[in-house]
Amino acid sequence: MFSNASFNINPKDRIGLAGKNGTGKTTLLNIIAGELESNSGEVVIPAGTTLGYLPQEKKIEADKTVIDEALNAFGFIEELRQRVASIKLEMETRTDFESNSYFDLISEYEHLLERIRIAEPEKLRGNAEKVLSGLGFAQSDFNRPLHTFSFGWKMRVELSKLLLLKPDLLLLDEPTNHLDIESIQWIEDYLLNYQGAVLIVSHDRTLLDNLTNRTIEINNGKLYDYKASYSRYIELRDERQQHLKSAFNNQQKEIKEVERFIERFRYKSTKSRQVQSRVKQLDKMEKVKLDDLDKKAIHFTFPPAPHSGKITVEGERITKSYGELLVLDEIDFQVLKGEKVAFVGRNGEGKTTLAKIVAGEVDYTGELKPGHNVIVGYFSQDQWDMLDPKKTVFETVDEIAVGDIRKRLNTILGAFLFQGSDVDKKVSVLSGGEKSRLALVKLLLSPTNLLILDEPTNHLDILSKDILKNALLQYTGTLIIVSHDRDFLQGLTTRLYEFRDRKIKEYRGDIFEYLEKRKIQQLKDLERKKKDRPVTKEESSGNKLQWAKKKETERQVRKIKTAIEKVETRIGKIEEEIEVINQKLSDPEKYSVEIKSGDLYKAHDASEKKLEEALHEWEELNLHLEALLNGH
Repeated sequence: MFSNASFNINPKDRIGLAGKNGTGKTTLLNIIAGELESNSGEVVIPAGTTLGYLPQEKKIEADKTVIDEALNAFGFIEELRQRVASIKLEMETRTDFESNSYFDLISEYEHLLERIRIAEPEKLRGNAEKVLSGLGFAQSDFNRPLHTFSFGWKMRVELSKLLLLKPDLLLLDEPTNHLDIESIQWIEDYLLNYQGAVLIVSHDRTLLDNLTNRTIEINNGKLYDYKASYSRYIELRDERQQHLKSAFNNQQKEIKEVERFIERFRYKSTKSRQVQSRVKQLDKMEKVKLDDLDKKAIHFTFPPAPHSGKITVEGERITKSYGELLVLDEIDFQVLKGEKVAFVGRNGEGKTTLAKIVAGEVDYTGELKPGHNVIVGYFSQDQWDMLDPKKTVFETVDEIAVGDIRKRLNTILGAFLFQGSDVDKKVSVLSGGEKSRLALVKLLLSPTNLLILDEPTNHLDILSKDILKNALLQYTGTLIIVSHDRDFLQGLTTRLYEFRDRKIKEYRGDIFEYLEKRKIQQLKDLERKKKDRPVTKEESSGNKLQWAKKKETERQVRKIKTAIEKVETRIGKIEEEIEVINQKLSDPEKYSVEIKSGDLYKAHDASEKKLEEALHEWEELNLHLEALLNGH
């Protein structure tokens, strides 16, 4: 997976862990979280530092209600309180007030009280409801048994527990896999204001760009640390590769010249000293190695779309219920030839249901009118469940391929990263990503003019998503896509249907234009609710005072945020100083004078002290800011 990987995580870091599927991102998270042992090396975690880890998948025992399961994260508080009561009783009966053990008891007592204070027991239920609402749960869901929810919703409760516990370091492995766009935006805002550090694996480029300030890449067994968010890291990585390539070429040129000299004068005794000198020069030379960048990704284009009528599909009064649950209530919609339309909205609002109705997968009431000569290709979220686990990769596609395309099956499978012996693998042993890619191959083998894709990017890495998006942009047919990936949708669709409260609403434009309109609408709704609510006499008389207090708080918040930014800049510079000193200390041949004199060690100690003071100042400012924002 990786070898001699070393890096540190600082307070308030927002680190994106990058690399293709299978490079070891999840393995590294498991090692840091203590779930897996490394072959060598160590993970150093300072005493008192708390970690919270959300894996991609986990077994969830769900015998409580949603709210009780979320609050279950705080079961330790009662244990702390019992220990506090026990210590208090012991302190009242002891008389050895000057002993070390008594001082240790006082220290433990104060530490436990502080842990209870930080957990804010009096606010637990309110905070839990706030986080659960942000993650998409309705008020009516709080007291429903958790076992009645799907796995994706259960994982949201697991995420809520971590956010409520507020660990010093959050380790998140694809936390947005089971979230809709609204919940992703909420968690993005939450993590931006989070007081601890975050190490996240995600294939959501927009989330990474908005959230992270560092990117650690795993590539061919090595780790590369960039002080940049994802898109900037890509630019810096390419620049680094160019510099490395130039240095490599220059060194190769120098090596060839030295080797020519050695070969030319090897057998001339008058030049033996110079030859030996050149041999030593080659031996001592630190070779520049080029990174073998892993750029494997899906490469394909969809077949030309067969001709069809002007209207691809039209629905009137479409209604769908699952038992007593009404999902779609008499909705009307129309999709024209060549359009690329997105279905967006919260999970459970009917996006997948309508996609299945158009694809002919479920029954309904109302009238659905397909256009002339419309040929549907449908990719569902659970597409791999429809694959035969007993068949091999090749047999899966061979059974549906017809005509000349049969001769190109191995080439097509190779384009989807099924190479060599991969084509003989049974479907039952494939990963989620491999099954998704195989399902896409099946979709490619039959020409269509209406593609319906339901979360096609769920198991694809960022590079593969980019190539799929490019293929869809070139697709000449009509596209209906259900997706929560903002970056993937940007520039791909020109019209959206938002699903909400069993109805749909049309929006013209791009996904980010839609999100901006939604934000403005939410603010208007909030203002209208405030205006519609009758104002009491007490509220009226207190309005001016509240307004003045609010303005003063806002002023103080701005001032503290500015101070925090300055301290963070100072911390960055000090860390760079320490890095330079460490590099010198690791090269004793070049910096022997400075090392022997002790100047480097003094400089290192001074910088470490400055860093400690700056971090303490940063912590104090953030505590002050948090108190202001919480109204204390």
